Amino acid sequence: MTPPDLLAAMIPGPMLTFLARGGPALWLIAALSVLTLALILWKTWRLARLGAWSGAVTRRAVAAWEAGDAEAARAALAGRRALRARLAHTAMAARLDPTLDDAAAREETARRAKADLAQARAGLRALELIATIAPLLGLLGTVLGMIEAFQALQEAGNRADPAALAGGIWEALLTTAAGMAVAIPASAALSWFDAVTARVQADMEDLATRIFIRGGRR
Repeated sequence: MTPPDLLAAMIPGPMLTFLARGGPALWLIAALSVLTLALILWKTWRLARLGAWSGAVTRRAVAAWEAGDAEAARAALAGRRALRARLAHTAMAARLDPTLDDAAAREETARRAKADLAQARAGLRALELIATIAPLLGLLGTVLGMIEAFQALQEAGNRADPAALAGGIWEALLTTAAGMAVAIPASAALSWFDAVTARVQADMEDLATRIFIRGGRR
């Protein structure tokens, strides 16, 4: 079975007809839609694994640290994968390290925090790119379709069929609609993920500040 035949067997008939009417631009937008869905699902799973929506254990550990129980605070955070917990554990370790002064301890904490936040933001640039290029691809497909429709109208001359021209125009407009349909959820997901990571960053900064100004003094 050739690749086109295999593709035709995998895609339902109405969908295949819809894609064929839109031309190559619509096929690209369809591929972007699959990629967008995969990125959203992966990013949600990734943030969940990084503890983006959890922080109760870390808050209790920092409260213990502020109360002067540094060992209990560090024990509660040891081995945890959550971003807030890792940052708090790093800050506590740096704060207690006798080889580091306060400035060096803060720098080490900031360095680790930047690396963790880079993990939290992974994939966002791809979503941003999709949200930008999907409507442009749709517009490109529409322009190419309109050019083709008016070329057919010119060749037909006096025998031009307005119904055929209208059909060519609406088929060309399919790509614009499809591009917007992909760009809107990609943009919404990007804004949501940005808000989540911004909240995590703010929490990490607050926790680090509390750790350095209270408790566990050398």
